[in-house]
Amino acid sequence: MKAPLNDKDIAIIDAVQRNGDWSHAEIGRHVGLSVSAVHERVRRLVANGVIVGWSALASPAALDLNLLAFVYVLIDRTEHIRAFLDGVEKQGEVMECHHLAGDWNYLLKVRVQTTAHLEHFISKVLKGYAGVTRTATTIVLAPVKETHLLNTSHLLSKQRDLADRRRL
Repeated sequence: MKAPLNDKDIAIIDAVQRNGDWSHAEIGRHVGLSVSAVHERVRRLVANGVIVGWSALASPAALDLNLLAFVYVLIDRTEHIRAFLDGVEKQGEVMECHHLAGDWNYLLKVRVQTTAHLEHFISKVLKGYAGVTRTATTIVLAPVKETHLLNTSHLLSKQRDLADRRRL
């Protein structure tokens, strides 16, 4: 069984989400642990699948990817889904693909350079997959909030509740 996360684990998770380039020494200073303790906890968090990778965040504008769109996709038959998903996985324009409940099968988050690129992607690439019968696209005018940070505040309140129960 995996050990439950404690306050120090949660603080480490928050620190590395916000500052992925921090050394274990910097994380340790931030969360009040030694370098070796941080190293061991990070190793355990990775081994347990809590931390799943490390990356740098690139600016879409700096890469001339100024158009963000969300594309809903409807697929007519289930036998077409695997080929569609395999194809979407290979498309660099697709940043995210989500399986949906409701009127649409999938929602894609797509970044491209221009509306011409988006039109080509939708009409030639997406609609080129067998079974894609309909799409609907929403173009983002300006992002209001876009984050990669996962909220951990509910874990801290869970820790406080457990501590309160132990005191009773």
